[in-house]
Amino acid sequence: MSDQKKLLIVAHNPSPNTQALVDAILRGAQHEDIDGVEVRYLPPLEAGSEDVLWADAIILGTTENFGYMSGALKDFFDRIYYPCLEKTEALPFALYIRAGLDGTGTKIAVGKITSGLKWKPVQDTIILHGEYCDEFIGQCEELGMLMAASLESGII
Repeated sequence: MSDQKKLLIVAHNPSPNTQALVDAILRGAQHEDIDGVEVRYLPPLEAGSEDVLWADAIILGTTENFGYMSGALKDFFDRIYYPCLEKTEALPFALYIRAGLDGTGTKIAVGKITSGLKWKPVQDTIILHGEYCDEFIGQCEELGMLMAASLESGII
């Protein structure tokens, strides 16, 4: 039996900029100094309850769409909610939002669903708002690295 921990990344990336954010998270999570974590990325429309049940922790990523999460992430939650409800309690998670506005509505909406699932936020939500800038890449890389390193070390 493997001692490797499992980190799932479920993120909506409809543009080259949002794909760069996912790539940065993957780079951080797969840092050369972290070898005890298996990382899996899936777009929300491809991820299912079996993927969530596989994971020891999850990073969620979404764009802000009309002050709400992306339809793809909402679809993901609709499909996994009941199959995971009693089986993933206290699942450590982190959330990042690529927001054109302030991201507040998106953060609240995701928070209501993750609270219902009884998942455990282990990092403050990262809201990447305003015009796209290169600082977003560093923030996402750090998020991936922190989640994977925390998982590997048993902190989460």
